[in-house]
Amino acid sequence: MTVDGARAALSGRNIKVHYEGVRAVDGVDLELQQGRLLGLIGPNGAGKTTFLHAISGFARLTEGVVTLDAQDVSRWSPADLARQGVARTFQDSRVFRGMTVSENVELGALGAGLGRRAARVRARDVLDRLRIAHLGERQSGGLAIGDERRVGIARAVAMQPRFLLLDEPAAGLNEQESAELARTIVALRDALGCGVLLVEHDMSVIFEVCEEIQVLDSGKTIALGDPGVIRADRAVAEAYFGTRAR
Repeated sequence: MTVDGARAALSGRNIKVHYEGVRAVDGVDLELQQGRLLGLIGPNGAGKTTFLHAISGFARLTEGVVTLDAQDVSRWSPADLARQGVARTFQDSRVFRGMTVSENVELGALGAGLGRRAARVRARDVLDRLRIAHLGERQSGGLAIGDERRVGIARAVAMQPRFLLLDEPAAGLNEQESAELARTIVALRDALGCGVLLVEHDMSVIFEVCEEIQVLDSGKTIALGDPGVIRADRAVAEAYFGTRAR
Protein backbone atom coordinates (compact mmCIF):
# COMPACT_ATOMS: atom_id res chain seq x y z
CA MET A 1 0.00 0.00 0.00
CA THR A 2 1.27 3.45 -0.83
CA VAL A 3 0.22 6.99 -0.02
CA ASP A 4 0.86 9.51 -2.81
CA GLY A 5 3.45 7.16 -4.27
CA ALA A 6 5.26 6.58 -0.94
CA ARG A 7 5.17 3.50 1.23
CA ALA A 8 2.54 3.74 4.00
CA ALA A 9 4.01 4.55 7.39
CA LEU A 10 3.30 4.99 11.07
CA SER A 11 5.42 7.90 12.26
CA GLY A 12 6.23 9.90 15.35
CA ARG A 13 7.73 13.37 15.10
CA ASN A 14 9.34 15.15 18.08
CA ILE A 15 7.49 12.83 20.46
CA LYS A 16 7.70 13.97 24.08
CA VAL A 17 6.06 12.31 27.06
CA HIS A 18 6.85 13.94 30.40
CA TYR A 19 5.55 12.77 33.78
CA GLU A 20 5.86 15.18 36.73
CA GLY A 21 9.24 16.41 35.59
CA VAL A 22 10.47 13.04 34.31
CA ARG A 23 11.24 13.23 30.59
CA ALA A 24 10.45 9.62 29.73
CA VAL A 25 10.52 10.41 26.00
CA ASP A 26 12.12 13.67 24.99
CA GLY A 27 11.94 14.52 21.31
CA VAL A 28 12.05 11.19 19.45
CA ASP A 29 11.43 10.85 15.72
CA LEU A 30 10.64 7.40 14.32
CA GLU A 31 9.17 6.10 11.09
CA LEU A 32 7.89 2.55 10.63
CA GLN A 33 7.20 1.80 7.00
CA GLN A 34 4.79 -0.91 6.00
CA GLY A 35 6.71 -4.08 5.17
CA ARG A 36 9.81 -3.14 7.19
CA LEU A 37 11.26 -4.60 10.40
CA LEU A 38 12.55 -1.92 12.78
CA GLY A 39 14.12 -2.65 16.16
CA LEU A 40 13.86 -0.21 19.06
CA ILE A 41 16.42 -0.87 21.79
CA GLY A 42 18.09 0.82 24.71
CA PRO A 43 19.05 0.24 28.35
CA ASN A 44 16.43 0.00 31.09
CA GLY A 45 14.61 3.30 31.51
CA ALA A 46 15.51 4.53 28.04
CA GLY A 47 11.87 5.29 27.16
CA LYS A 48 11.14 2.42 24.76
CA THR A 49 7.83 1.24 26.17
CA THR A 50 6.65 4.79 26.85
CA PHE A 51 7.34 5.63 23.22
CA LEU A 52 5.35 2.55 22.18
CA HIS A 53 2.47 3.73 24.37
CA ALA A 54 2.67 7.17 22.76
CA ILE A 55 2.34 6.00 19.15
CA SER A 56 -0.35 3.42 19.92
CA GLY A 57 -2.69 5.76 21.80
CA PHE A 58 -1.97 4.57 25.35
CA ALA A 59 -0.06 7.66 26.51
CA ARG A 60 -0.92 11.33 26.23
CA LEU A 61 1.68 13.33 24.31
CA THR A 62 3.33 16.28 26.00
CA GLU A 63 4.44 17.41 22.56
CA GLY A 64 4.81 16.02 19.04
CA VAL A 65 2.69 14.44 16.33
CA VAL A 66 1.83 10.85 15.46
CA THR A 67 0.80 10.24 11.85
CA LEU A 68 -0.67 7.21 10.10
CA ASP A 69 -0.51 7.33 6.31
CA ALA A 70 0.34 11.05 6.68
CA GLN A 71 -2.84 11.71 8.73
CA ASP A 72 -2.50 13.22 12.20
CA VAL A 73 -3.69 10.55 14.66
CA SER A 74 -2.09 12.02 17.79
CA ARG A 75 -5.41 12.14 19.66
CA TRP A 76 -6.83 8.86 18.41
CA SER A 77 -7.73 6.18 20.92
CA PRO A 78 -6.07 2.74 20.86
CA ALA A 79 -9.34 1.31 19.51
CA ASP A 80 -9.42 3.85 16.66
CA LEU A 81 -5.83 3.03 15.74
CA ALA A 82 -6.52 -0.70 15.92
CA ARG A 83 -9.39 -0.36 13.47
CA GLN A 84 -6.97 1.33 11.07
CA GLY A 85 -4.44 -1.50 11.31
CA VAL A 86 -2.19 -0.66 14.29
CA ALA A 87 -1.93 -3.64 16.67
CA ARG A 88 0.39 -4.19 19.59
CA THR A 89 1.41 -6.55 22.37
CA PHE A 90 2.37 -5.76 25.96
CA GLN A 91 5.21 -6.79 28.25
CA ASP A 92 2.78 -8.50 30.63
CA SER A 93 0.94 -10.34 27.81
CA ARG A 94 -2.50 -9.21 29.12
CA VAL A 95 -4.29 -12.44 28.26
CA PHE A 96 -7.80 -12.88 29.63
CA ARG A 97 -7.12 -15.72 32.02
CA GLY A 98 -10.73 -16.83 32.37
CA MET A 99 -11.00 -17.45 28.62
CA THR A 100 -9.54 -20.11 26.37
CA VAL A 101 -6.64 -19.38 24.05
CA SER A 102 -8.99 -19.48 21.04
CA GLU A 103 -11.36 -17.02 22.69
CA ASN A 104 -8.49 -14.64 23.44
CA VAL A 105 -7.40 -14.66 19.81
CA GLU A 106 -10.98 -14.26 18.58
CA LEU A 107 -11.15 -11.00 20.54
CA GLY A 108 -8.43 -9.58 18.33
CA ALA A 109 -10.40 -10.45 15.21
CA LEU A 110 -13.60 -9.04 16.71
CA GLY A 111 -11.74 -5.83 17.49
CA ALA A 112 -10.82 -5.55 13.82
CA GLY A 113 -14.51 -5.59 12.91
CA LEU A 114 -15.14 -9.23 12.03
CA GLY A 115 -18.36 -11.02 12.98
CA ARG A 116 -18.22 -13.82 15.52
CA ARG A 117 -18.15 -16.68 13.00
CA ALA A 118 -15.46 -15.06 10.86
CA ALA A 119 -13.46 -14.22 13.99
CA ARG A 120 -13.53 -17.88 15.03
CA VAL A 121 -12.21 -18.94 11.62
CA ARG A 122 -9.46 -16.34 11.68
CA ALA A 123 -8.44 -17.37 15.19
CA ARG A 124 -7.98 -20.96 14.04
CA ASP A 125 -5.89 -19.80 11.09
CA VAL A 126 -3.66 -17.62 13.28
CA LEU A 127 -3.16 -20.35 15.88
CA ASP A 128 -2.14 -22.72 13.08
CA ARG A 129 0.27 -20.14 11.66
CA LEU A 130 1.93 -19.64 15.05
CA ARG A 131 2.01 -23.40 15.67
CA ILE A 132 -0.04 -23.21 18.86
CA ALA A 133 -3.30 -24.72 17.61
CA HIS A 134 -2.89 -27.45 20.24
CA LEU A 135 -3.41 -24.79 22.92
CA GLY A 136 -6.71 -23.56 21.49
CA GLU A 137 -9.02 -25.03 24.13
CA ARG A 138 -6.65 -24.47 27.06
CA GLN A 139 -7.55 -21.91 29.71
CA SER A 140 -5.20 -18.97 29.27
CA GLY A 141 -4.66 -18.66 33.00
CA GLY A 142 -2.67 -21.89 33.15
CA LEU A 143 -0.20 -21.18 30.36
CA ALA A 144 3.59 -21.03 30.65
CA ILE A 145 5.04 -17.54 30.12
CA GLY A 146 6.32 -18.38 26.64
CA ASP A 147 2.92 -19.61 25.55
CA GLU A 148 1.25 -16.54 27.07
CA ARG A 149 3.46 -14.34 24.91
CA ARG A 150 2.58 -16.33 21.80
CA VAL A 151 -1.11 -15.87 22.58
CA GLY A 152 -0.58 -12.12 22.91
CA ILE A 153 1.10 -12.06 19.51
CA ALA A 154 -1.66 -14.25 18.03
CA ARG A 155 -4.34 -11.88 19.28
CA ALA A 156 -2.56 -8.93 17.65
CA VAL A 157 -2.01 -10.86 14.41
CA ALA A 158 -5.71 -11.80 14.31
CA MET A 159 -6.38 -8.12 13.63
CA GLN A 160 -4.42 -8.50 10.37
CA PRO A 161 -2.47 -5.34 11.16
CA ARG A 162 -0.62 -3.13 8.76
CA PHE A 163 1.65 -2.16 11.67
CA LEU A 164 2.53 -4.61 14.44
CA LEU A 165 4.18 -3.26 17.60
CA LEU A 166 5.81 -5.93 19.77
CA ASP A 167 6.88 -5.06 23.32
CA GLU A 168 9.47 -7.50 24.73
CA PRO A 169 8.02 -10.63 23.07
CA ALA A 170 11.10 -12.74 23.94
CA ALA A 171 11.09 -11.93 27.67
CA GLY A 172 11.08 -15.17 29.66
CA LEU A 173 11.87 -17.37 26.66
CA ASN A 174 14.79 -19.75 26.50
CA GLU A 175 17.35 -19.66 23.70
CA GLN A 176 15.51 -22.15 21.50
CA GLU A 177 12.17 -20.38 22.00
CA SER A 178 13.76 -17.02 21.18
CA ALA A 179 15.22 -18.40 17.95
CA GLU A 180 11.80 -19.78 17.00
CA LEU A 181 10.20 -16.43 17.83
CA ALA A 182 12.68 -14.63 15.55
CA ARG A 183 11.70 -16.89 12.64
CA THR A 184 8.02 -16.35 13.44
CA ILE A 185 8.34 -12.56 13.40
CA VAL A 186 9.95 -12.59 9.96
CA ALA A 187 7.33 -15.04 8.66
CA LEU A 188 4.50 -12.86 9.96
CA ARG A 189 5.95 -9.76 8.36
CA ASP A 190 6.29 -11.60 5.05
CA ALA A 191 2.78 -13.09 5.22
CA LEU A 192 0.98 -9.91 6.31
CA GLY A 193 3.17 -7.36 4.56
CA CYS A 194 3.04 -5.34 7.77
CA GLY A 195 5.57 -3.06 9.35
CA VAL A 196 6.96 -4.47 12.60
CA LEU A 197 8.37 -2.38 15.43
CA LEU A 198 10.22 -4.70 17.79
CA VAL A 199 11.09 -3.48 21.29
CA GLU A 200 13.36 -6.11 22.76
CA HIS A 201 16.24 -6.71 25.19
CA ASP A 202 17.27 -10.00 23.55
CA MET A 203 19.92 -8.78 21.14
CA SER A 204 20.08 -12.15 19.38
CA VAL A 205 16.48 -11.60 18.23
CA ILE A 206 17.04 -7.94 17.34
CA PHE A 207 20.13 -8.53 15.23
CA GLU A 208 18.63 -11.63 13.63
CA VAL A 209 15.45 -10.06 12.28
CA CYS A 210 15.73 -6.26 12.10
CA GLU A 211 16.70 -4.43 8.93
CA GLU A 212 17.18 -1.20 10.87
CA ILE A 213 17.69 -0.48 14.57
CA GLN A 214 16.98 2.69 16.52
CA VAL A 215 18.60 3.14 19.93
CA LEU A 216 17.17 5.25 22.75
CA ASP A 217 18.88 6.42 25.91
CA SER A 218 17.41 8.81 28.50
CA GLY A 219 14.40 9.41 26.26
CA LYS A 220 16.39 10.44 23.20
CA THR A 221 17.60 8.74 20.02
CA ILE A 222 21.35 8.18 20.14
CA ALA A 223 21.77 5.96 17.05
CA LEU A 224 19.92 4.75 13.98
CA GLY A 225 21.16 2.39 11.31
CA ASP A 226 21.48 -1.16 10.08
CA PRO A 227 22.71 -3.87 12.49
CA GLY A 228 26.35 -3.46 11.40
CA VAL A 229 26.28 0.28 12.07
CA ILE A 230 24.69 -0.21 15.49
CA ARG A 231 27.19 -2.88 16.53
CA ALA A 232 30.06 -0.48 15.80
CA ASP A 233 28.52 2.64 17.36
CA ARG A 234 30.48 3.86 20.41
CA ALA A 235 27.52 5.78 21.82
CA VAL A 236 25.48 2.58 21.89
CA ALA A 237 28.23 0.68 23.68
CA GLU A 238 28.57 3.48 26.20
CA ALA A 239 24.80 3.57 26.84
CA TYR A 240 24.76 -0.15 27.60
CA PHE A 241 28.12 -0.65 29.27
CA GLY A 242 29.47 2.79 30.16
CA THR A 243 29.72 4.33 33.60
CA ARG A 244 28.27 7.75 32.93
CA ALA A 245 25.23 8.70 34.98
CA ARG A 246 21.81 8.56 33.31
